[in-house]
Order: sequence, then structure tokens, then C-alpha cells
Amino acid sequence: MADELTPETPEEEQPKQTHKQRKNGLYPGVSDELAESMRTGWADTELHGLEPIAQAAHTAARRAALSERFPGDRIVVPAGRLKTRSNDTEYPFRASTEYAYLTGDQTENGVLVLEPSGGTGHTATVYLLPRSNRENGEFWLSGQGELWVGRRHSLAEAEQLLGIPAKDVRELAEALAEATGPVRVVRGHDAVVEKALTDKVTAERDEELRVYLSEARAVKDDFEIGELQKAVDSTVRGFEDVVKVLDKAEATSERYIEGTFFLRARVEGNDVGYGSICAAGPHACTLHWVRNDGPVRSGDLLLLDAGVETHSLYTADVTRTLPISGTYSDIQRKVYDAVYEAQEAGIAAVRPGAKFRDFHDAAQHVLAEKLVEWGLLEGPVERVLELGLQRRWTLHGTGHMLGMDVHDCAAARTEAYVDGTLEPGMCLTVEPGLYFQADDLTVPEEYRGIGVRIEDDILVTEDGNRNLSAGLPRASAEVEAWMAALKG
Repeated sequence: MADELTPETPEEEQPKQTHKQRKNGLYPGVSDELAESMRTGWADTELHGLEPIAQAAHTAARRAALSERFPGDRIVVPAGRLKTRSNDTEYPFRASTEYAYLTGDQTENGVLVLEPSGGTGHTATVYLLPRSNRENGEFWLSGQGELWVGRRHSLAEAEQLLGIPAKDVRELAEALAEATGPVRVVRGHDAVVEKALTDKVTAERDEELRVYLSEARAVKDDFEIGELQKAVDSTVRGFEDVVKVLDKAEATSERYIEGTFFLRARVEGNDVGYGSICAAGPHACTLHWVRNDGPVRSGDLLLLDAGVETHSLYTADVTRTLPISGTYSDIQRKVYDAVYEAQEAGIAAVRPGAKFRDFHDAAQHVLAEKLVEWGLLEGPVERVLELGLQRRWTLHGTGHMLGMDVHDCAAARTEAYVDGTLEPGMCLTVEPGLYFQADDLTVPEEYRGIGVRIEDDILVTEDGNRNLSAGLPRASAEVEAWMAALKG
């Protein structure tokens, strides 16, 4: 990685005419002659006649609904800033969900501001970093200059793409500091913005904004449903990729599985939507096993929980528990089929007008029945469920909302989410599991170290539901046949 002239402070904080040198850089400075050379001789690359991004009409409708919800309030929604990974390297940037949902933009430092206009409406402006300055050398001397990290859109280009007037974000903090009237901001993404609003916001108003934006994402529009299907389709291909290289994973570790799926995510999407869980053997009993550094052994199960995130930041969330050898053992099949039966019951309970909790209750009932039938719990089943005794082995809830966040709508009010009612356009996961820890002495030895989860992404439709991830087989015999076909 080149490091000669990268400054130590962010571009927006750079002096107008000078750029701080990196300590221990190999060049002592910039001669007047070099500075003059770098200022000139560049072609005009401004883009004209750009078409709006695919979701522009949808983001406009979302902003209109937000405006209607908070008349008279100034609303500030930041994208966030780069976060340091180590010294002068940063984590890959991922815009805040709220900002991307309302603008379609994904650039660091961006801020959406809705200014009250008239009696109830708002005027929207997106504040962005403009293209790097070529007069003062910013474009090649700044660590975030275009010759270091790539060209960004001009403000005029951004306006065409997003359908929102754009201004220079470096002027925003001062403008916000002088603002009057009630203000609401989405917190936790931009310390500079929050500092400028310190005496103008309240925790209560800001929480109302956060909750509203979380609940607004519960029902997906046509664009979002299409993006979720795209994410799932890529995820299906990623699972197929993994099955084809299980022999290489056996020769190395779970990391080979992680890397294989990640390749598909990066080639077809933006990234993985969350850290892939590539849990072989007893690691399958750890719900969020993301170390992925264990062995992959024939005869064990592989619990693969992974999802591709699209370029517009919608993620899939799918789990399959696969026999590494290609065939389930008798005890593995027994546990797997129980989870499959529970998932079937859960999916069948997803329909408009049903309570959100219904699919969870249906799946848990089946699992409790199995645990009583196997002699692991003393019935009756209703007693087991009332006391939650099955949770020793089921552990987690049976599903969650899905969208731009893998656990979407997380800030929604309880009465609007887990105590709410399903509507067409909602998308959720159904993912029951059974996990028998390797050190659990309350179960027969043959169960120990077996973890099974089956997870699909389910869209609520007008007349029931649609399994977006139906492209991956679920029944044990179908899984075996699918794996055999992929391995040739």
C-alpha cells in the first residue's frame, strides 16, 4: 500500500492551501514547480445527463412520509464517517441504514437534511463531499483525495442521480450550529454533526425519529422486494459454491468455506450482510460462530449461516445444515428432520393478519413435542412451553424482520414488532434450531455436539407467503441429492 504523501487528518479538516505530510514520508515536501504541474493538464471529466438511480422514486416517497410525520421539525440523517481499523487504515465504509434508505446514497460524510418549509412540508438537501480540489492539491495530497481512493461524484452529478439538491457538507456544521427551532437527528453515526446540534436536540425527540425510521422499513416496496430476491439468489449460488469445495475445506479449515462464500458476495453484491457463520462439528452449537477457524471433518455437520448483501444494501439471511460427507447419519437425520418439521410449521403460520409471534409459537411447539417424545423433557408439552424448558436446546427466537439490516426494524416499538400483526410486504426469517452442546450431560452421548438450524427468508404476500430462498433444498433427502449432484 502506497504511503508517501497521505496526510494524517481527514480531507474535510485540511487547511485550504496546505496538506500535512505523513511522518516518515520519503518526500520532504512539494516544490512550487511540481504543485503547478499537478494543477494543470487534466481533462474535464464531469458527467452529464445521468439517469436517476433505480430507487430514486421510492426514496422520495420515503422522505415525503418522514416529512409528514414530523411537521415543522428540522431532520438530520447522517451517513457516517470512516472508522479507523489500525493507524491510518480504515474499515470499508458502509452508510447508515437510515441514510441509505432515505437517499439511496452510500458515500461517507453524507448528511440528509430536511428543512421545514411552509406549514407542514420540508425541503430536502443532501450534503456531500464535492470532488477533490485540484487547485490546492487536495486531489493528490489528501489521504481521501481522488488519486488515493478514487473519483467521487460532483455535487451536480449527485443531484442528477439522487434527485435531491446537493451542497458541500464541509459547510454544514456551521449552518447547523446556527439553526433555530426543533431539530431531530439520527444519533451514533457522525460526531461532528452531533456536536453542532448539542444544544438543539433532545434524546426523546431523537429516539422518536429512530423508532419511526425503523418501523417505516417493516413493509417493503417493490424495489426492496426485488433487491431481497436478488440477495437471496446470489446467496443460493454461494451455498452451491461451498458444497463444490467441501473437500478443500476438509484439507484446510472453516476459513475455506468463509472465503468461498465471500467471493460470491463480493462478485455479485456489495459484501456479506453479516459475518458468515461457517460452523462445522460442535461449533454448530455456538449460535454466532464467526471465528471460522475449526476443522471440517467428514461425518460431521456443517451449519452455514450466510447472506449476500446487494449493492443497494439489502441482505439475505439463509442457513442450511449440511452433512459434510454428503449423507446424514441416523442421529443427525433424526435431529435435522425434527427441525425441518418445526420450520414447516413455522412457515405455514406466516400469513397476513397473523400475529408476528405465531410462527415462533408453531415452531417451538413442534420442537417441544420432539424433545418430550425423545425423553429429553418430561411432558406434557404445554407445561414444557409454559416454563420454556425447551429453550435449553432451542436457545433463540424463531425469526426476525429482514431488510437493509439483517435484524431489520430493530428499534421498532414492541407493540409494532413482536406483538404486532403481519402485513403483505413484510419479510422475515423462519429459523428454528436444536443445539446439543458437546458438554451437555443431560442428553445421551449420541446427541452431543450436534447443532442444526434451517433458515429461510419469507415474504408475506396478500394470500399467504412466498419463500424467497426456496431455491435451496430443505428436506434431508433433497439436501443429500442436491449435494451429490453438485459434487458430480
